[in-house]
This record gives sequence, structure tokens and C-alpha cells, in this order.
Amino acid sequence: MSDIKRVLEKLSNAHGISGWEGSVQRIVQDEISPYVDEVRVDKLGNLIATKKGESPSIMIDAHADEIGLMVKQIDEKGFIRFIRIGGWFDQTLLNQRVIIHTSSGAVVGVIGSKPPHVMKDEDRKKVVEAKDMFIDIGCSSQEEAERLGILPGTPISIDREFAPLQGDIVTGKAFDNRAGLVVMIEALKRTKTKSTIYAVAAVQEEVGLKGAKTAAFGLDPDIAIAADVTIPGDHPGIEKKDAPIEMGKGPVLVLADGSGRGLIASPQVIEWLVGTAKEFEIPVQLEASDGGTTDATAIHLTRSGIPTGVISVATRYIHSPVEVLNLKDIDRAADLMARSLETASRYFRDGA
Repeated sequence: MSDIKRVLEKLSNAHGISGWEGSVQRIVQDEISPYVDEVRVDKLGNLIATKKGESPSIMIDAHADEIGLMVKQIDEKGFIRFIRIGGWFDQTLLNQRVIIHTSSGAVVGVIGSKPPHVMKDEDRKKVVEAKDMFIDIGCSSQEEAERLGILPGTPISIDREFAPLQGDIVTGKAFDNRAGLVVMIEALKRTKTKSTIYAVAAVQEEVGLKGAKTAAFGLDPDIAIAADVTIPGDHPGIEKKDAPIEMGKGPVLVLADGSGRGLIASPQVIEWLVGTAKEFEIPVQLEASDGGTTDATAIHLTRSGIPTGVISVATRYIHSPVEVLNLKDIDRAADLMARSLETASRYFRDGA
């Protein structure tokens, strides 16, 4: 558990919005290199680690990117307007501290807006939208900001660090999907599979499942597992009927997401993952969701179709800077992935 916490903290504190995942992937590479035969980066930027073996070949995937922002425009007084990269709920952005990642180094800023003291009563009742926010870096002119290396297109991430809560509960930014990366890393360390494994730290999931699509096409694995996070219904503001998953009750196996517009896991995949969980007495939760999706959607529709499953970690407040999870869920998810890599040949003979 201490190693899981160490790696998750390192990955959560790293900065890697969609399209700029390099610093995150370097951590992944350092962690998994002793357990694989080859590590490379493909043309889109996916980190692909290969452990050579027998049939069936298995792709395990976790996306490396986090949602973020990007510089849109700098006004004459040095205030920065931005666009959102990925799915933000605007309320979570206001008054956050951010890091602007220039070619010359990091620049700290804060997200501001019109203060409530000068708002009309009706305006105070409205949610401030991202288009009405700006980033204050303390500059007094556009030229001053540009001298720091800030230009349109410069990536921006949230400045928030990992922290323990009580027991095995922790909080931090980008657990979506640094938690999935830890599951993948730990599974590689633990498994004794004889199958060929392709471990992919995929890019640009938050903006269209892009990296997983190209990686799966290039690798053409027999089967695949994506590791990600999912929404529990165990806190105020959400009902169990809308999200019956609970944090701390074990990894989540996704049967379908996006009301079937995303993934519908095949009976053979469900039999494989559920059967493995029962065989090794790993507690699991089953999820059929009407919202959201994962890299599994892109993977299972690649080429002539790749049977794909999802192992998720229940995570509260996703797509915010204060996501919360239970480290035990990561531990059990890693065990399930490791054991599933070992049992795959029994469920998928000759890669079919």
C-alpha cells in the first residue's frame, strides 16, 4: 500500500494536460521499465511498453492526460483569457491557482472574475462561466506576459498537491486517470502471465479517446483491458439509484457505459473478468452506466473489433482538483488486472 501511495502521489502531482503528457509518462516509464522488454513512444505520443510472451496478446491501457486549460489571449493589461481542455464544471475553476507551462518554465497564476461586491443581485445568483474568468499572473501589460514565454496555445494546469485524508483515503488532482496508471503499473509488477502484454499510457483521452484508438490500431491485440475511474454514489448530493457504486468496496467492472453508446462488454469478457475475481476471491462491483465512457470504447471498435473490458476505481468528485479515492480499491484493482492477465489464455484460446 505504501508503494501505491508513493506512485499515486508522484503521478497526481505531475502536470500533463491532454497533448502534454510527457512528464507523466516519464514517471510511468521509470516505474515499469524493469518489468518489460521494450518501451517506446508512438507517433501520437502514447507510451507503449511491451512484455514479450505467448498468445493471447493483451493490451492494458490507462490514459495519462488530465483535463486542463490553454491560453487563448492576453489583454493589454496582462490578464489571460483561456479555453478549457476537457470536461470542466465551471464552478470548480473559479479562484483556483494554476500553473502556466511555458518553454522557459512554470508561471503561477490565479483564476479571477468580477468580484461579487460589484455585481447586481441577479448576477450573484448565477454561476460564473469560464468565458467570464481570466488568469492574473501579476503582470501589468501584454508585453510583460509575453516576455515570460506566455503565448496563445500555452498549456495550463491546476496547482494542487496530493494529501492524505483519514485511513486509506487520499485526495488530489488528476486521479482521473493517474489512479488507472497506478493500477496498470502495479499489475505489471505483480503478474506472472505468459501472454504478450502491451501496456499503454495513452494520450488525449479527455478530448476524444484519441491515443487509445491509434495505439490499439497499431498493436492489434487479441484482447484488452482499460483501467480508469468511475463515479460512486456514496456521498451527499447523489443517490444510490443513480450511482450504486461505493468507494472502498473493491474494483468496478463496467458492463456498459454511456447507455450503450460507449462500451457494451461482451459476455466472454465479462465471464473472464468476473470469473477471475471469483477464482481469486477479489471483491468486485458491477456497473451499468448511462453516462461517461473510457478508452475501452475506442479500443473495442478498432480494426475488426477487440474484446475489451474495464476495471475502474471508484473516485469521488472527478474532474475537480480535489478528487478522493481509497487506496485499497487501487490495490484490489491491480490484483484483479494481474490475475486476469494470467487467466486470459483459458478464456481466449488462440487469441479468439
